[in-house]
Amino acid sequence: MVYPVAYQLYKYEHGLTRAEQRAVDIRAGETAAALSDLRLRLGRAFRLRHRTQPVRRAAGVMTGA
Repeated sequence: MVYPVAYQLYKYEHGLTRAEQRAVDIRAGETAAALSDLRLRLGRAFRLRHRTQPVRRAAGVMTGA
């Protein structure tokens, strides 16, 4: 939500009421939880996996050396 500059200055100078501060804290907590959940989901989606299959050798083939 966008507030006029005069209202923002008033709030900066006078502070928030307890109810307003509580609402801000709740929103901040919800945002933090959502970002944490998003980070975990992205971490699972892009987790490094072994993408190459091990090389299978043909039966009976001798390697040199």
